[in-house]
Parts: sequence; structure tokens; C-alpha cells
Amino acid sequence: MENGQYQMSLVEKLSFVRYGGTEDELRAARLLQEEIEGFGGESELMDFTVPAANVTVCRMATIGPEAREIECVPYGLSGSLPAGGVDLKLVYAPRGVEEDYLGLDSLEGCAVMMNGLNFDNYKLLFDKKASAFITFSGKWFDEESALDMYSRTIRPKMQEVGRIPGFAITAREATELVRQHVKTVHLELEETDEEHTSRDVLAVIPGTEKPQESIVLTAHYDSVPVGTGSWDNATGAATLMGLYAWFKDHPAKRTLRFIWCGSEEQGLLGSKAWIENHEELMPEVKFCFNFDMCGTVLGPNEIYVTGGEDLMDFAKQYAHEVGWSANFVKKVHSSDSAPFADRGVPALGITRRTGTAGIHIHNDLLYPLCPESMADIRDFSAGIISRVANSAFLPVGTGMPEDMKAELDKYFKRDKKV
Repeated sequence: MENGQYQMSLVEKLSFVRYGGTEDELRAARLLQEEIEGFGGESELMDFTVPAANVTVCRMATIGPEAREIECVPYGLSGSLPAGGVDLKLVYAPRGVEEDYLGLDSLEGCAVMMNGLNFDNYKLLFDKKASAFITFSGKWFDEESALDMYSRTIRPKMQEVGRIPGFAITAREATELVRQHVKTVHLELEETDEEHTSRDVLAVIPGTEKPQESIVLTAHYDSVPVGTGSWDNATGAATLMGLYAWFKDHPAKRTLRFIWCGSEEQGLLGSKAWIENHEELMPEVKFCFNFDMCGTVLGPNEIYVTGGEDLMDFAKQYAHEVGWSANFVKKVHSSDSAPFADRGVPALGITRRTGTAGIHIHNDLLYPLCPESMADIRDFSAGIISRVANSAFLPVGTGMPEDMKAELDKYFKRDKKV
């Protein structure tokens, strides 16, 4: 195979904001279809709806000791405040999930500022009837150009809990609020719910001997609303395209289903939509390979093993056999393989981690990527996929061991009462 230049050229083509449900995501989907057709293949777009918010008002100001405006961005789908806004008591909760929130039994009438947001924080805020929440981004010393202030939407699982109007500010502003002992903030947030159209890009290479058994190959091609999403995840999308080109010329015994997933950044919505729309195919799906963030110059390769010890042993043995260096992690890969694993499909998530590149920031750019790393991960993946797709008997059976079922329950928050 070639030395990765093709994959890098595709990463360059995809290096623009491709947020799920936008025209730019559709532009990227069309680009992927053109690449598939260029290899003599056929593709289709599978549309699905994604929840979105149209925010018309978002404002924050201090009431005292010195009244001033604070730059902020909203959390979409978090709900609206009464027209004209409200004055709320500011409470800083350093631990986030602090059970008593500084001795307050109820957070009604409070805007709670936290170091970060997760499901546990959000549910506790809702249970304690918080009137609003505030998070912050970056470090106090970050220049404005280094901040990644963009509106995020509340994830679907949090939406199931209920609505709490949310705001994000800079770490410098958060520091000043605490340093100046601000007691009250004025908040305004008005938004309406919308539905946008996202899409998966699909292509199939039928199996030559066992077409009734399928291997699913996934990578998301959407991005967050800042940066160019070059590493996360134009690289995964390009790796998947390189594999499509390879297997188009070297069909496997089992059917290979390629899914370029949309709206992964909004909660794995593309992979979930594919499963929902292809229930009749799920009994045929025997294995999943997922590609999320590949091709950096520096950093170790990693394989996320979502399955049993037999899957771990298989992945390690193959890597040792071909001399491919990687870290092996038995856990749920927080990417598009997770919904398949949740349906009992053994999954390997193949990635290249590094501390010198960044995701979900404006500096997710082309610079720390290289064609040699792209070729390396593609070639290894072509080999291990071929081993599975051409085997007389699958190396592992479908289903999940109890410990991984528990991890999947935790990942998908099924151990929480919502």
C-alpha cells in the first residue's frame, strides 16, 4: 500500500468545521461519497434528526460589588429563563458532586458554578432544584485567542433528567467572581428547540463466502464547532477510507459494512441511529472496528478492547505477531463502537494518543499529523481486520462478559435513576 499520502490528502480536504446537523457536515459527507465513487464503489447517505437549539438571548452580569457584563456562551437545550432574566445567588461548588453544596438543602434561586459538568453533577443540580449552572473553560492566564468558548448542547442523557439553564465563561472570569466575592449574578437565556438533519455515510463490500456475517467498521467524520477537527476525527475518517480502498480490491469472506458516522460529538448519535435503522441486520454483525484519532507524529498506538479476555488475547497476539507496538486498554471506548458493544458486539477501538495534540479546541489542526503514522495504523488495521473477516471461525463470539456489561451500564448511565 502507499505511504499514507492519500490519507493525509483526505485529512486536508476534511479539515474544516463539520458540526453535526449543519451544511458543512453535509459538505463533508458529499466529499466522502466522492472518494468512495472514485474507488469504483457505491454509497448512500442515511439521514437522521438531531436535537438543536436556537439561542436568541444569552447574557450574564454581576450585581455587586461592582456591576459589570461577563462574556458567556450558552448550553444549548438547557432551557430558558423568564424573559428579562433573573437575579440569582452565586454558589461555587469546587467538588461538583458535593452532596450538601456548602450546607444548602435546596439550590432553588441559585446559579451553581462548577469546575466541570458531568451527568452526576447535572442530576444532583436538578434534584436540588438549581435555577442555573455555570462552568468555565481554560486557565486564568489564557489569552483570548487560546480560549475555546463555543456553545455546547446538553447531552441526551442529561436531557432525560430535565432542563437547567446553563452558561460557560472563561477561567479568568470565574476566578474574578470568586476573588471579588460576588454574591449575585443576573442571567438571561432564551432558546427554542429545533431539529436538524445529520447523516451517516454508508458503503458495503459484500462477503465472498460468508456474506450473511458482517464486520462493522466505523469512524465519525463530524467535528466540534471550533478548529478544523483534523485529528478528531478527520484522521479516523481518512483511515476508514484507506481501508475501504484496500478491501475494495481485496474483498473478504465476510461482509464489511463501512459507516462514517455523523454527530458523534453530540452523543454518538450517528452510530446509535444506524443501529436503530438496521435492527434486522444486528444479528449478522459479529465484530466492530472503530477509528478515532489516528496519525499523530508522536504518541503511542492504543487499542481499546470492549469485550472479554479472549478478545484482549486475540488483539495482543496479532499485534505481537506483526510487531506492532500498542497499549491495550480493556474498557468502553468513548466513541462509535460503544453502541455496538452495548448490543453484544465485540469491539476494538484503534487510535493513537498523544499529549502534544488537542481535541475539541481551535488548535486541533494538521500540524502534528504525518502520512507515515497514517499508513502505519491503516496497514496494521487492514491486517487484523483481514484476520477476522477471513477466518474459518471467528476468533471470539458475540456477547459481553459481566464485568464489561457493568462498564457499559455505567458508561450509558443505566445505573442511574433518571
